[in-house]
This record gives sequence, C-alpha cells and structure tokens, in this order.
Amino acid sequence: MTPPKTEPTAQERWERRTQGPLLVLALLFAAAYALPIVEPDAAQAVLTACHLTNWVVWGAFALDYLIRLWLSEDRMRFVRGNPLALLAVLLPLAQPLRLLKLVSMLFLAGQRARAASQVRVTTYVAGSCVGLLVFGALAVLEVERGQPGASIHTLEDAIWWAFTTMTTVGYGDMAPTTGLGRLLAIGLMLSGIALLGVVTANIAAWFIARFEKDDVEERRQTEAIRVLTEEIRALRAEVAALSGDKVGDETVA
Repeated sequence: MTPPKTEPTAQERWERRTQGPLLVLALLFAAAYALPIVEPDAAQAVLTACHLTNWVVWGAFALDYLIRLWLSEDRMRFVRGNPLALLAVLLPLAQPLRLLKLVSMLFLAGQRARAASQVRVTTYVAGSCVGLLVFGALAVLEVERGQPGASIHTLEDAIWWAFTTMTTVGYGDMAPTTGLGRLLAIGLMLSGIALLGVVTANIAAWFIARFEKDDVEERRQTEAIRVLTEEIRALRAEVAALSGDKVGDETVA
C-alpha cells in the first residue's frame, strides 16, 4: 500500500522557491569577490560596486537563514542542525575577519546545494574542489601580493600553489609568508584531504555497488537455472511414470 503523500512544510516550500535565485546570487558574489583581486587597478566605481555586491549578497543569504529559522517548526532543532549556516551569517560581522566572508558564503551556498535532492554527491564534491581551488587561490593572492618576501604575486602563481596545496604535494617553490596566508594553507590542506577522501569513498562505493549488482544478477540466474532443472526433473519423472503406465496397460492387454 502506497503511503499517503505529505504536504511540504512552509520551510520546504521556501527553500524550493529560493534555491535557484540564491545560486545565482552565489555566482554573483564569486564574480564580485574575484574581480578586485584579479584587477586591483580597476576603476574605483567598479571596486565599490563589487564591495557593495558582496555585502548585498551576504545580506540576502542572512535574510534567507532568518526566514528559514522563522518558518521552521522546531527552531532550536533548526539552529542545532545548521551550525555552519549560523557561523556563516555571524562571521562577516567581525570586520578583522573579512577574509572569512568568502568561507561563509561557501558554507551557505554549499548547504543550500546539499538541500537539493537532485544534486548528486559526486557533482557536489567536484564543484567543491573547483570552488576551493579558485577561491583559495584568490584569497591567498589577496593576502600575499605585495608583502615582503612573498613568492605569490600573480593569479597563475596562486592557482598553482592552491593546486599543489590541496593535493598535499607541496613542491615548496611557493609558500605563503603571512599569518593569514598560512592559515589559508592549513584550511586548503585539510579540505583537500577531506575531499580526496570523499572522492575515494565514492569510487569505492561505486565499485562495491557494481559488484553487488553483478552478484545479485548471478544469484538470480543461478536460482533460475535451479528452478528450471527441478522442473525438467519433474517432467522426466512424469514422462517416466506415464511411460510405465502405458507399458503396463499393453502387457495386461
């Protein structure tokens, strides 16, 4: 018996409606964050617009969190179940931690992406890898560029450094020299290890599921052969019995 369909809650309806617009805002935030770093000599009006865009997008995500909290049937459970979202909303309010605005937006966008059932784990992990690589490179470039003794001066340098750091290869040709840069390096290394672990687990799970599927199919075929063999034996017994009866009748006759 098919269980009755339950009506979506107000929170679920809100999340479905805002998922697309918030994804667009996250991409807008990414562009507004990257432009001043890639083009630091851009016009002041452009830089100001990017700065305002960052805060407007953060405000939209913060408002989304507050509305979801308001619509939640159990607000304390919602807060306990979404600690990263709360941290992401609160962190940008601390002005000395302006770099963490990037991390907070990744937290918020990532949480909303995971809420979508159609987003597969592999796609999310791949997107997370690319996002961490690009934004990690941008963040370390913003921190390191122009610092005394720094070895990361261009976007190409930063991307190469981020790639070698995330994969934990660490050639040593480039390394951050500032405290924030090294903090970013620690975050990238830990994130790279975690994401590589998820990728490895997904690949292993795919192989296991594949083998289990083959085993199930093999067991089905074996069972079908067994049933067919038993039917053939039964038919042979019936034929033998009928043949015996016929011979007996002819003998009597």
